[in-house]
Amino acid sequence: MQPTISIPQHWAYPRFALDQRTKQGMILGLYYYPNGTELAEQFDEGWRYVLMPNKNSDEISYLQEDQIQSLSPQELFTQITAEIKFYQQQIAILQQQLVAITGGSTNG
Repeated sequence: MQPTISIPQHWAYPRFALDQRTKQGMILGLYYYPNGTELAEQFDEGWRYVLMPNKNSDEISYLQEDQIQSLSPQELFTQITAEIKFYQQQIAILQQQLVAITGGSTNG
């Protein structure tokens, strides 16, 4: 069964999804300031997003939808390709370590 998030019908649908890559970073969370609340009166109604600029940072930022830009298909491709290359290098290092501790035997 897939996890489901229900959004009330009278709320606008969010433009961005959890775990989506954007120019400002990865979407970690989102929350909504509904019309008629103190927060909406003070900061405007709408979605707010929690983003992590990069995986190696402990920083997070809080942005409104209009402050976030989607990545172009080429930018997304470049980011994902770089991440794949990084993990392939990590796998190669781990395989070398296995060979070193097993003396070349790969069946443990």
